[in-house]
Amino acid sequence: MNRIELVEKIATAHNVSKAEAARILETVTGSIVAAVKKGDPVQLIGFGTFKQVARAARTGFNPQAGAKIKIAAQKVPKFVAGAAFKAAIDPKAAKRKAEKAAAKPVAKKAAAPAKKAAAPAKKAAAKK
Repeated sequence: MNRIELVEKIATAHNVSKAEAARILETVTGSIVAAVKKGDPVQLIGFGTFKQVARAARTGFNPQAGAKIKIAAQKVPKFVAGAAFKAAIDPKAAKRKAEKAAAKPVAKKAAAPAKKAAAPAKKAAAKK
């Protein structure tokens, strides 16, 4: 889907003109760009997070010249997809992750009381 198709989708879904839909889309994207440019993350719950990350300076390689080159540090935009977005794309992976998360805390909770019970026994043994 490109920008024009997205504008048409917004226009038909909300019964507005294409020009109005284009202005709305421009406002949304412009606001996201402005916030990320300032260094603020933009989090849309269920969709994802737009943020700015810093890349460190590094040494690269120019294969045409066969020489090493220095690549300067830079700030780049990054998008991290939200859980609902990931689940919509791959429901099976989301189900596996949910099952894994549900099984993991049970094992930790069962192990935690055993550690707490062992600690007083160690203290009592140390006092004797």
